[in-house]
Amino acid sequence: MNAPENAFVSRTASRSERLRQMLTSNELEFLMEAHNGLSARIAREAGFKAIWGSGLAISAQYGVRDNNEASWTQVVDTLEFMADASDLPILLDGDTGYGNFNNVRRLVRKLEQRGIAGVCIEDKQFPKTNSFINGERQPLAEVDEFCGKIKAGKDSQTDANFSIVARVEALIAGWGMDEALRRAEAYRQAGADAILIHSKLSRPDEILEFAREWAGRGPLVIVPTKYYSTPTDVFREAGISTVIWANHLIRASTSAMQAVARTIHSSQTLVDVEDRIAPVNEIFRLQDADEYSEAENRYLSNSRTSASAVVLAASRGAGLEALTAERPKVMLPIAGKPLLRWLVDAFKKQGVNDITVVGGYRADAIDTAGIKLVVNERHEQTGELGSLACAVDALQGDTVVSYGDLLFRSYILRDLVESEAAFSVVVDSSLTEPDNSSVKDFAWCSAADDRGLFGNKVLLRRVSNDVQGDGKEQPNGRWVGLLNVRGEGRERLQAVLGTLRARPDFDSLDMPALLNALVEAGEQVEVQYVHGHWRGVNDLDDFRRAGDFAHTQTPFSAEGAANGAAR
Repeated sequence: MNAPENAFVSRTASRSERLRQMLTSNELEFLMEAHNGLSARIAREAGFKAIWGSGLAISAQYGVRDNNEASWTQVVDTLEFMADASDLPILLDGDTGYGNFNNVRRLVRKLEQRGIAGVCIEDKQFPKTNSFINGERQPLAEVDEFCGKIKAGKDSQTDANFSIVARVEALIAGWGMDEALRRAEAYRQAGADAILIHSKLSRPDEILEFAREWAGRGPLVIVPTKYYSTPTDVFREAGISTVIWANHLIRASTSAMQAVARTIHSSQTLVDVEDRIAPVNEIFRLQDADEYSEAENRYLSNSRTSASAVVLAASRGAGLEALTAERPKVMLPIAGKPLLRWLVDAFKKQGVNDITVVGGYRADAIDTAGIKLVVNERHEQTGELGSLACAVDALQGDTVVSYGDLLFRSYILRDLVESEAAFSVVVDSSLTEPDNSSVKDFAWCSAADDRGLFGNKVLLRRVSNDVQGDGKEQPNGRWVGLLNVRGEGRERLQAVLGTLRARPDFDSLDMPALLNALVEAGEQVEVQYVHGHWRGVNDLDDFRRAGDFAHTQTPFSAEGAANGAAR
């Protein structure tokens, strides 16, 4: 063992550091199985210092077999909820690594991104089958191939403390002790941080024999699911590093759910079960409901409760005349409801309930349910700023200004309204090449989109339709038509708009002119990058595509978005 005796595992250390300290400690350590956020929080409250992300348990909670029927991305998504619900280190039961060496490389990178402390991979063939189902007939991977997976994983990690545990299945598969030891030593030399030796016998004899022969060459991990009656002190005396209680929370919850379901079905009442199950308030507590209430009082009283929106919807829609003879563009039906209703529902979902729509062409045909309607009587002579001017003087509190022909994934608006910046805009970094659209709204920013989860603050420098006139400097994306104005930014926006209104060409100005004027006035306009996940409706082709987007709410390719999303 590498750590000093009775090494203290600091809770201030990173999750990966804590797991590494547990694996190398001279004290016997324990990992508890969890399979979702709730069970992870329960394991933490019980006092465990780390979690085993069991492949069996995670697949079972999905209701599928432990044969890689749940994809690795679904497993990683589950782990993200577990990591959010508990600050404990998580060692993932990564089966065979979900493929070859390349799959292992990508898996390690994705686990590190989500704060997972380590992964255990086993030397069976993909797709795997649970070791206790005809284990002796399951083929094992070639030693060199599996060593390649270990090396690939170690080479891919960026966190020096991320742990890769190699699970040896030779005893389960009936290949004998010598083969188990040979494989374990090869895996150690390939870079494995610990060896998990597995057995399906009801006695620990072969595990203890392996431990004696292994002689402390590296951390040794066991899973005593079958030999559970063995006193834990036996494992301590054998020099075992870590014990995994591998599937007991999922099994316990299964028994409880079966019993309660049978009782309710047979009695057709809740009287016999209500006092024997967790009260609803206990579920709320485990969900951290009190923290949410505190946050609601802290944040919503100053911001979200007074949030408003202005939707610019005065146009008929160039290229859509065949469909807009009796209604404006925002009332075109998309997947069963008007385009404007998709937008209004998106705002209300994020707590933005004070919505002003600036109409113009056929404003009489706009459905006013849940909105305030303001009419730009000069919509034929004015541009977008002329419409905004009709509503901006009455703005109260934080405000989102939006084009009226947008569809987008909900997270885009959520992140925008949660921004603390006085001014923030959404820029699509997947759209940087010019196309045949007459209006493009290209955005130049202080930094490109690095696609990082949490990047540095990026500021808008300008919005322009003239790509060629900007020399060799390429745009960083396109403004999608969403601007958030927060706090004192509202008054500063009104002041800049007032300056623009004094210009003789005001009637021809569009929203990019306002953004550029804000930047020129010294305002910092923060950029929220997205990569697709939205659509504008500007012509018949966009209109046809919009229905699919609204139905599926899945990203379009960059090419598809470029054809329909440019304004």
